[in-house]
Amino acid sequence: MVNSNNRIKKLVIITACLDDWGGSEELWAKSIPHFKSNGVDNVILYKNRVNKQHPQFKNLIKEGLQIREFDGKLKRLKSITAKVGHVIGRIADKLGIAEFSWNKSAKNISNFLAKDSPDFAIISQGINFDGLSFAYECLKQNIPYIIVAHKAVEFYWPSQGDRNYMKQTLLKAKKCLFVSKHNLKITEEQFGVRLPNSEIILNPVKTEVNPLPYPTNNEIIKLACVGRLFVIDKGQDILLRILNSPKWRERNLSITFLGKGPDEQGLKDMAELFGLRNIYFKGYTDDIREIWKEHHALILPSRSEGLPLTIIEAMSFGRPTIASNAGGNAEIIQDGITGFIGEGDEYSFDLAMEKAWQRSSEWEDIGRKAAEYIKQVLPPNPEKIFADLVLKSLKTD
Repeated sequence: MVNSNNRIKKLVIITACLDDWGGSEELWAKSIPHFKSNGVDNVILYKNRVNKQHPQFKNLIKEGLQIREFDGKLKRLKSITAKVGHVIGRIADKLGIAEFSWNKSAKNISNFLAKDSPDFAIISQGINFDGLSFAYECLKQNIPYIIVAHKAVEFYWPSQGDRNYMKQTLLKAKKCLFVSKHNLKITEEQFGVRLPNSEIILNPVKTEVNPLPYPTNNEIIKLACVGRLFVIDKGQDILLRILNSPKWRERNLSITFLGKGPDEQGLKDMAELFGLRNIYFKGYTDDIREIWKEHHALILPSRSEGLPLTIIEAMSFGRPTIASNAGGNAEIIQDGITGFIGEGDEYSFDLAMEKAWQRSSEWEDIGRKAAEYIKQVLPPNPEKIFADLVLKSLKTD
């Protein structure tokens, strides 16, 4: 229940991120100091499971963050009655005649909310509806909430049985926040509604705009593909197929894949199958500056995105980007001016790569323009903007 003076004293953050940590966690995590400096005495995180040895969580716990683990994995159903009930629930969901009653995560969160009785809730989603069952529990308990979506996928829609309560949950949120206009557009189309309570926000980045000297070694053009090794989203397999063509094999070009993920071994096996030279898998690194000391450009053949921080970081260091037109990529890359845009398929992305290659002698200048552009559009403290928006939400009708 909200306190009588319309101020947030107890705040709950519910994250749908299943990984130990992800880019979607940066916004809420970095906003916590701003909440506390504005009188939010109690901040509680709900997450499926928490790796308390992760550096980010070690710091947050040290700073006083409370944690509730709701672990939404369904336990093994032991009784025949339980099994039958579960199956009926899933069928009802498919037919559109049931709510998300079989979602154990939502049930656990409902119990936590009833016990904690927060003044406000933030629901941080990986995609545009994977946390709406959590937000619905807030709605049912009359807890005001904001929904943040960090990605939307054209071909991944909510199931029929979820649409009604999800639509209601979106429309009754204090705010629905998206990291790109593309993600907002896709969400409105998928649910068939306009969201007048929506706004676009940016995630915080790890670096300031500070262009580095352009690499002087031009004997081989070095591209960095930075991101999770997860082909459904990031499309690294598209890039490997393109590089397997004769024209790219003959060029002095190398690709460094920086990141980890479930498709790492598969991509390594694919590169080996093609016999590709000058392909390197370097794992995850948070030394962004070091990446851009030695690489000429970023390449990102994504199938789906929100607004990748890797693009903003590359532009901040004065590097051009070759990217697909996924998510908000084309909202910050000016094709042919600050980078190059294609589609997330082999034919179109190959054309974008070819266009970029033919202008590789201009990349230093293009990178300089990219840094100038991103400096103009990047707010200095997105996390403070976000915190202020949340704090003002209780004062709106």
